[in-house]
Parts: sequence; structure tokens; C-alpha cells
Amino acid sequence: EVQFVESGGGLAQAGGSLRLSCAASGRTFSSYSMGWFRQSPGQEREFVAAITWDVGRTFYTDSVMGRFTLSRDTDKNTLYLQRDSLKSDDTALYYCNQAPTTGWGFPPQASAYDYWGQGTQVTVSS
Repeated sequence: EVQFVESGGGLAQAGGSLRLSCAASGRTFSSYSMGWFRQSPGQEREFVAAITWDVGRTFYTDSVMGRFTLSRDTDKNTLYLQRDSLKSDDTALYYCNQAPTTGWGFPPQASAYDYWGQGTQVTVSS
């Protein structure tokens, strides 16, 4: 079983910054991509960003490109999401996860993933 522990969320004003962390354990990390999803009440869980664990290639959804920066620490098996220029639309429960198969792919559909952590809440006030 894989496990994910998200942290770093909190309350921020529009235009501020937060850095989210995800401590993961389980499968061999060098063979899988990892990334972040987010979900607001009454909304579907949506893809935010992903990174290949071996070489660090990143992918971002259009709504966060230029504001969010994804990185990872391979020694600590930890994923990070630096969030700048926060908007009220960024308010959500944020989850990290690992791709279900090896390679560069990271499916953007939440239904493709079998294991989830508890998430970390981010609230952005206007």
C-alpha cells in the first residue's frame, strides 16, 4: 500500500503564498510520476500539477501555470508545491498522489487513483 501525508495548508489572503508538502511511502519512487489534485465542496477533484520522479519534468494545468512551482526531494520522498499569487479560486482541499503505472504519464482523472491521503485545506480570502 502507498501512503500520502499532506501538510502546509492554511489561511492566506489573495496575492499571498503557501508551500504544500507531501510525504509519501510505498512503491519505488524513481519509476512513477507524482502530483497534486484539489477539490472544493460540491466540485469534482481536479488535476493541478505533476512531476516525473526520476528527471523532474513538470506539468501544470493552465489555471496555475506561472503561479505554482512543483518540486521534489528524492532523498526524503517528499513532494512540494510552492503557490504564489494566490486567488480565491485556489481555495480547496489539496491532495497529492502517485501515478498508478510507471513512466512519464500522470492521469488527470481522479478515478484513476486507488489511494488517497486526508489532504490539506487551503483557504484564500479576498
